[in-house]
Amino acid sequence: MADHDRSALRSFYADLTAASAGVGVGELRNAFATVDRAVYLGPGPWQVFAASRYITTPNDDPAFIYQNVAVALAPDRAINNGEPQLHARCLAAAAVRTGDYILQVGAGTGYYTAILAELTGPSGHVAAFEIEPDLAAQAAANLATRANVQVQCRSALAPDLPPADLIYVSAGLTHPPACWLDALRPGGRLVFPLTGPQGAGLMMLVTKQTETVFAARPVAGVAFIGCAGGRAEGEAEALAKALAGGGHMGIRSLRRGATPDDSAWLAGPDWWFSTQ
Repeated sequence: MADHDRSALRSFYADLTAASAGVGVGELRNAFATVDRAVYLGPGPWQVFAASRYITTPNDDPAFIYQNVAVALAPDRAINNGEPQLHARCLAAAAVRTGDYILQVGAGTGYYTAILAELTGPSGHVAAFEIEPDLAAQAAANLATRANVQVQCRSALAPDLPPADLIYVSAGLTHPPACWLDALRPGGRLVFPLTGPQGAGLMMLVTKQTETVFAARPVAGVAFIGCAGGRAEGEAEALAKALAGGGHMGIRSLRRGATPDDSAWLAGPDWWFSTQ
């Protein structure tokens, strides 16, 4: 494909992706236009995930991946580069600011890491966590020229995390980990998939107000692979029951260190989502 054709393809892809997130021409759209998705997915043909199986593209034409499709990174482990329009919507909700210190959980091979790095700019920083060694190595290679990114091949479920303005997560959990809530600076945002036994659930936006009270709301319905160390069977079942009962669009806050009251939509051992 000629360079001018590829540029036009990426520009259209960026316009379409940003529009789906409800944003116009701006920094988010420009980040999707600037970062070349093909670089982070490796050479084609690619395997595109559809419903419950992978479909291989006919050839290595990048037009096949500059669409709203999830593309396999490690199909043997069901690890994909997720749908751009979903991530655009979640990134718009995250409201990345220039200079933000960002923790990214589940970096894969670095595509959305690069988007985050574009959004926070040279004065910001992205600490990208990926526990799969082969993917972490690919991400480090792909992002080597970005001075504001550091890839770490380890779990992000640890007490030694630096203070963060944003924690952006691409693996499903049954609860909001205490170490992430503690790491958020005042006004800091946590965007993470709260998912049940089959991986389906809600992408939640949690914003720190005090150490015990956080604003919270669902951003979108999602399905994600599970986060290693971030799941508890009992909590997954309780979430599935809560989702079946509805009412999740009424979530307004996350509380810690208090007994759940009648406004509780879902409660864990030391946290609960409230409709107030």
